[in-house]
This record gives sequence, C-alpha cells and structure tokens, in this order.
Amino acid sequence: MKGAVRIERVVTHGTFSLDGDTFDVDNNVWLVGDDEEVLVVDAAHDAEVIHRATAGRRVTAVVCTHAHDDHIDAADALATRTGAPVLLHPDDHELWSRTHPARKPDGELTDGRTLTVAGIELQVIHTPGHTWGSCCLYVPFLGAVFTGDTLFHGGPGATGRSYSDRPAIEASIHARLLTLPGDTVVHTGHGPDTTIAAERPNVPTA
Repeated sequence: MKGAVRIERVVTHGTFSLDGDTFDVDNNVWLVGDDEEVLVVDAAHDAEVIHRATAGRRVTAVVCTHAHDDHIDAADALATRTGAPVLLHPDDHELWSRTHPARKPDGELTDGRTLTVAGIELQVIHTPGHTWGSCCLYVPFLGAVFTGDTLFHGGPGATGRSYSDRPAIEASIHARLLTLPGDTVVHTGHGPDTTIAAERPNVPTA
C-alpha cells in the first residue's frame, strides 16, 4: 500500500545572506508524496533533518523555487544522501553559484514543465521578480501551489535586493498565480499558509 498522497512541512532554521547583510530565518521545507516516494521543495539549512523526514522513501527530486542561499544551502548534501537530482531554473544559476561554486544543479526547471511524484503532477510556473529564476509549483490534484518567496500570507515577496524587481513580481503574481482557483492553498517559503483568494486584494495592480 502506497498510502495517501500528502503534503508535509518541515521547518528548518538558519541564515539568509545577500548584499552584505545576514538575517536569521525559519524556512518551510515541503515534502510531496506518499509512503514510497517523495519530492522535496526547497532544501533549507539542515540536510539531516530533511532526510529524516523523508523516512526512507525514494526522493525523486530536490526542487529549488529559487537560489537564495537559505533555500538551497542543504540541497547538495541532501542530493548526495538520496541520489536525487537538484532542479533549478537557469536564470538563477548565478545566484546558485554563490552558495555552491563547485556544483551545478542536475536539471532545469522551465515554465510549463511537469514533474511527477506518487502518480500526481506538479506544474512548473516561472514567476520572476523575487529572483529572475523564481518558480512556483502548482499541484491541481491537491489544490495547492508552492510559491517559495514569490507570494506570502499578506502579499508579494521582498524585492529590495539584488536580482529582484517589484514590478516583475507583481506582474508574475497577477498573470500566473491569481488566475488559479481561489481555494488553492498557498504553501509559502516562510510563515503560514494562505489561499489565492485571500491574497488577491494584497497584490497591487499596475
């Protein structure tokens, strides 16, 4: 028996550094799968904690919603432990190389690509703005979208640092995320869940 397909959250703790500043952060790491196989979204900070949460299941991929160091710092170690490929949008390769200069991602996230795990599909949506390679993962079967740092409870993610742009993130959210069904649950990179309907009033229009 494979068991029900489900979403699990692991919260890890570490730092985020960019543009000369460092902050303490808590990150949401998401596991999507069943009792046999699982996909990991954003391997943050602690490969051992994440590996324990996979509980012996086959890890099909380590997916990076973007390449800020707090979302990818455990990706290499987790991939080494599990044999899973690391996937990242090519527009974030320069950011990735700041954290992992000696290792490249194993595959590319591209807009419209479909990933599969436990018999369900995750649709890659390229949403530039927080970083140029930021991507979200929409899972129609589960009525969920994983938004990394693109969309939070309360509105768009931050754009005040390198590799980011406020008009771009707002355009991405309007065109690619707010068009999803309103009851779609938004699983974010930090903090609590929300829904698409709840965030529609929180995204400025051009």
